[in-house]
Amino acid sequence: MHFNVYLSGEIHTDWREQIIDGCNALNLPVSFSSAVTDHEASDAAGDVLGQDEAGFWRDHKSAKVNAIRIKTLLEHADVAVIRFGQKYKQWNAAFDAGYCAAQGTPYITLHDENIVHALKEVDAQAMAWASTPQQVVALLKHVCR
Repeated sequence: MHFNVYLSGEIHTDWREQIIDGCNALNLPVSFSSAVTDHEASDAAGDVLGQDEAGFWRDHKSAKVNAIRIKTLLEHADVAVIRFGQKYKQWNAAFDAGYCAAQGTPYITLHDENIVHALKEVDAQAMAWASTPQQVVALLKHVCR
């Protein structure tokens, strides 16, 4: 079986590349997708609809334009990996986890142990919690057996 894996969350480290490279090295039957990971491009996604002076409306339009991609890819995902990093609060990742839970898409959370308490509800719906990208690769290897 081939798995479509959606990679959600934190964009400031190379965790996506570590998972993709690890799965490629094992020749696992997986394909990957994610939201736009270029922060400036994501923030500017709605600018094609006209500039807004107020930050709220620019963010609102960009969030909706970005959601076209995210919603479509999440609906086609067999499993999602939801990454929560240390530097910023990834509210979008929490939203993606909730969306997965609501539609019945299995997901794996990926985060350090020091934020387990803050993510207890998100982790409670996850099929697994990993603390390293290498653990995610091992989980995907097992699932692809």
